[in-house]
Amino acid sequence: MKVLNLAFANFRNLSDGEFVPYEGCNLIFGENGHGKTNLLEAIWLFTGNKSFRNNKDSELIKFECSAAKLNLSFFSRQRQQEAQIDISMSRQATLNGVKLSSPSMLSRSLCAMIFTPEHLSLVSEGPARRRRFLDEAIAQLKPEYAALVNEYNHIIAQRNALLKDIPFHSDLYDTLEIWEQKAARAGGKIVYLRCRYIERLKEVSSEVYWGLSSSQESFSLKYECSFCSEPEKLSAAELEKSLVAAFKDSRREDISLGHTSKGPHRDDLEIFIKDKSARIFGSQGQKRSAVLALKLGEAKLMERDLKEAPIALLDDVMYELDGFRQKYMLESLAGWQVFITNCNSPDLFDNCALFSMREGVVARE
Repeated sequence: MKVLNLAFANFRNLSDGEFVPYEGCNLIFGENGHGKTNLLEAIWLFTGNKSFRNNKDSELIKFECSAAKLNLSFFSRQRQQEAQIDISMSRQATLNGVKLSSPSMLSRSLCAMIFTPEHLSLVSEGPARRRRFLDEAIAQLKPEYAALVNEYNHIIAQRNALLKDIPFHSDLYDTLEIWEQKAARAGGKIVYLRCRYIERLKEVSSEVYWGLSSSQESFSLKYECSFCSEPEKLSAAELEKSLVAAFKDSRREDISLGHTSKGPHRDDLEIFIKDKSARIFGSQGQKRSAVLALKLGEAKLMERDLKEAPIALLDDVMYELDGFRQKYMLESLAGWQVFITNCNSPDLFDNCALFSMREGVVARE
C-alpha cells in the first residue's frame, strides 16, 4: 500500500494544500505544534479508524471553520484508488466515487500501523490501554470487529444504567436477562477473536523480541479473562455461555457497584519476559522492547494477512528509542512506505525523503 497524494482543507492547523510523499521512507521534521502529527492523523483517518488522539470529529476542523475535507489518492489491492472524508459534526467517507455508510468501511482498502509515544506506556499502564491495542489491531484485519465492539459497549452501557436504577425500581430486575443475553452474544465473539489474534501475535512478537534481546530473553503473551480461566480453549459459543453465567452470578455485586464487573471490557493482555510479568518486573528497556515487539508483530501480521505491506506511521516515537531499536524498527519495515515525524535533526535518518513542517505548511526539502 502506498499513499500517492494527500490534499487537505480546513483540517486542524494545516494550511490548505497537498502532500506528495515518497514511496519509501518519509521524514517530516519541525518544531512541536506546527502540524507534523496532524499530517499523520489525516492519513490515519483513511484507515477507517477514529483519530488516535481520541478527539471528537468536530475538533478535527480548523478553528472558526464549519467543515474540513481530506482527499487521498493511494495504491492498494493492485490498483490506484481515491477516497474522500468530509468532516463536520461527524465524518462521512467516499471511496472511488461511492458514498460509504460508515467511515469504518475504508479499512477494507487502506491499512496502517500507528506507533506513538503513548504506545511506549502500553506495558506499564492499566488494562484499558492494552484492550484498546488489541481492538485496534484486530479491527484493521476484520473491519466488522469494530462494529462488534461498539455493539457490546452500547449493551453494557444499557445494563449499567439498569444496575443503577434497580435499587429504586425493583421491577426492572427481570429485564437484566435480556441485556445479558445480547451482551454475551457479542462478548463471546470478541473474546474468541482476541484469543485467536493473541495466539498469532505471540508467535511473531516473540521472534522480534528474541532479536531485540540478542537471543537472550523469551517473550510471551496470555489473555487474562475476567469470567473464565482458559478462554483460548473455548469456542465463541462456549464463551457466550460462560459469560451469561458470569453475568447472572455477579448480579448482586454489580447492583451494589453500579456497573458490570465481568466481561471483555474488564479483560487484560498479560505480557511476560522470561516467564515473569513485564509490567511488574520488567526494566524500562525491557518494557520498551516489549512494546516494539508488539507493534512490529502487529505490522507483520497485517502484511501476512493482507498479502501486501500496509503503511507505517511513526509519530514522534523514534527519538524515544535508542539507536539499536531505531535501526531494528526501520530494518523490520523495509519495503514499507513509512512516515516519521521528528523534532530532531533529519540527519539522524538515512535514505528518507525530507519534508519540513512550519506553521502548518509542509514542504519538500
